[in-house]
Amino acid sequence: MLFFFFLVYYLSSAACSELLSRHRRSWIIDSFTIEEGHPGPFPYVLGKITIDRDYQVRFDLYGEGLNEEPKGVLTIDKESGTLYVNRAVDYEEKTVLKLRFEAMKTDSSIDTKLGVEIGISDINDNPPRFQRDLFEISVDEDATQGSHVQTMVAYDKDERGTPNSTFHYEIKSVSPNHPDTEFTIDSQSGTMSFKGCLDHEVAEMFTVVVEAKDHGDVVSLSSSSTVLIHVQDGNNHLPAISGQTGSGKVKEHEIGTSPLRLHTTDKDTPSSAAWRAKYTIQGDEGAHFKIETDPDTNDGILTVVKPLDFEEEALRELTISVENEVPYFSCKVKERPPSGLWKVETSKGDVPPPDTVKVSIEVEDVNDPPVFSVSVKEVALEENAPIGTWVEKVTAVEPDSRNFVYKVGSDPAGWVTVDPQTGDITTVGTPDRESPHVSDGFYTILLHALDDGVPPMTGTATLNIHVTDQNDNVPQPTVDFVDVCVSDGASSTNISAFDLDDHPYAGPFTFELLGDVKGKWKLNPSNGYTAGLVKEPGVYSGPHTVDVKISDMQGQFAVYNLSVTVCDCSVTPNCRHPQSTATTAAPGALAIVFASLLLIMCLLPMAVFMTCRKEFAPLQPSDSSGDTLMPSNIECPGTDCQVVIPDNIEAWFTEETHRDPSNWGGQHHGIKHRHFSKREEASTMNFHAALQALLHQRLSSLQENEADLLDYEPHVYAEEGDFDVLSELENIILPDKDSYQKALNNLGPKFKQLASICKPPHIQN
Repeated sequence: MLFFFFLVYYLSSAACSELLSRHRRSWIIDSFTIEEGHPGPFPYVLGKITIDRDYQVRFDLYGEGLNEEPKGVLTIDKESGTLYVNRAVDYEEKTVLKLRFEAMKTDSSIDTKLGVEIGISDINDNPPRFQRDLFEISVDEDATQGSHVQTMVAYDKDERGTPNSTFHYEIKSVSPNHPDTEFTIDSQSGTMSFKGCLDHEVAEMFTVVVEAKDHGDVVSLSSSSTVLIHVQDGNNHLPAISGQTGSGKVKEHEIGTSPLRLHTTDKDTPSSAAWRAKYTIQGDEGAHFKIETDPDTNDGILTVVKPLDFEEEALRELTISVENEVPYFSCKVKERPPSGLWKVETSKGDVPPPDTVKVSIEVEDVNDPPVFSVSVKEVALEENAPIGTWVEKVTAVEPDSRNFVYKVGSDPAGWVTVDPQTGDITTVGTPDRESPHVSDGFYTILLHALDDGVPPMTGTATLNIHVTDQNDNVPQPTVDFVDVCVSDGASSTNISAFDLDDHPYAGPFTFELLGDVKGKWKLNPSNGYTAGLVKEPGVYSGPHTVDVKISDMQGQFAVYNLSVTVCDCSVTPNCRHPQSTATTAAPGALAIVFASLLLIMCLLPMAVFMTCRKEFAPLQPSDSSGDTLMPSNIECPGTDCQVVIPDNIEAWFTEETHRDPSNWGGQHHGIKHRHFSKREEASTMNFHAALQALLHQRLSSLQENEADLLDYEPHVYAEEGDFDVLSELENIILPDKDSYQKALNNLGPKFKQLASICKPPHIQN
């Protein structure tokens, strides 16, 4: 038992110091120690504090054990200074109690102050404790003796440096107790190791109980922990080939088949690295085989990965060996000396030869296809070559010496044929480099050589025909219509062209305008892949046709009628498809058409029966070049004005209804009268019937082509003599068939003025 003594120190006040300087005083203080875990009975006397005074004093004690934790341990008799212990104390909770002692006079003034420390003596009441009660670890079977297995760590709460907290380690038991394996532990460090050999097949797990015991004087305390040591199986058993299954045969040229399966046994733990087999093939010239391990059965599966040829070798001899994925080892105890490591014999690294077996693989003969001397060939053939042109000759041989013929396997355009006996290839069609079957200038065909075996076999060759280009295509515009914006100055659009031929039979191109285009149209630039079509200021709005000649680099050319629409781009960006005005343009366009048809219905019947003079000489029939053209709405219509029914009224009607809709309501812009001779036998009834059928036909045509009419932007013209005031066409209502006069009254002032030109005076109102 270890005792602590008082550490007494003097803490007097200034007044006390003066007293001490004038009087001799003596303090009689015994040394006190409280034993940890004292059994009692309580309270018991710990000791007495005595002070030599000529006068009476009272004693007070403060601090740990009284009014501070641990409270209630001590009390003091205030008159005698006797100390009492009231309960047991724990060294692990408090190793020393720090107190303040005061001696007071009867007038309550402090006579003396002392600082007191009471030590607590430790007893052996705590055993060493391990970090855990159970440890579980794994050790490889091929681990060598003396290898580290586990380090055990314990701790004792008793006073450090005393026998109560000093302990050692020892192994209390090992199960199973195998003669070739002994576990040891260092008594001071707790490091565990083993002697001898580990054998998974003998003991898969060891249970070792380790004890930590202290060195207490009165009593020795201890605790234990259990260590479970799992022995991981190593490769201490070699695999052995136990047999084989399979036909041992394979057809020539066949791959992916497995003619053989080898069976293997191994005493190590199934599915472990020590059990899994690894096979090796020897004597496989040309690397025709591979062998893989079945993960479930550990069998070796032999597979053909490269075609075999019966004519080269009909029987293949192979040697196959087997070993494990991890190296083999062995361990055997030879001697067990009383100290130090045992003497053992190991073969780790000294591996015995693996188990091997010889196998024979029979190659079965099959019908081999003919083989072309060149499997891929490239030749040149001129475009548009005449039928019967020789292209190339192919040659094949038959390994089995069978008869064979040549055939065309693939000829997408049907241009060639092959002689079945000689292999000569000739044309049966005209090669066209611009054919969709030609890619990057090459036309590809497949040729077959078919033997007479059972079953017949086919060899294949590829012939890439480079079709050389000829200038057999003219340049073409990319579109057949363009739009140009109307403006006070010149405006332009682009004309682009392409050529199906290749260089030097294609672009850059030369563009040229034909016909009367002076002051109307010009090209700038006129060379390249795109030309600029420039509109001069005098070209009016509406559709136009421009003849364009496009020539390639060799002078090959073609002339195209290009439709050009001139429109106000501020109204619509697309002259041909104005989306925003489609719904509003349709009624106006139909009204104009109906008004024109009604005007014709009114004028033609009147012209049949009456003229502006009583007698006139009919014009002689002639072609259109003899027609007289006269502008309408002249101030003096003349005395010989007449309207007659032409023989080609349908053609004339078609011509008039296909005119530019922007000119239908004009008075000075393009509407012309043609004078025709009328046949004398035409009757009024026949005329009305023909006119009614024609009207029905044109109305149907207009309904079908309404979208085309909408492509034209209506243009407003000024009346004669009033160019500053613009007028609009009024609404047109279709009159009933019984009253032409009523229809004329509803047409409005513009059409009345037009009708009055040829209307006889005697029928005017």
